[in-house]
Amino acid sequence: MKVFELREKTREELIDMLNGLYRELFNLRLRRGAQELPNPLRLRTLRRDIARIRTVLREDELGIRKLLEPKAKKGAKNA
Repeated sequence: MKVFELREKTREELIDMLNGLYRELFNLRLRRGAQELPNPLRLRTLRRDIARIRTVLREDELGIRKLLEPKAKKGAKNA
């Protein structure tokens, strides 16, 4: 996963992606204790992807780089 791909996503998409990666990392760590992993390097890539997403979210928080704004839902009435 490349950083420029992450910066094209909204904050909500990144948070959802981050939760999924944490869940996958947890499952792989459990499997590592019980059995041999088919791809042990996946642990490293997951940790690095998590760090990239957290960095992009922090940059947005500090105002260093802005993320995309969520799109307005179609059919929503402007009052």
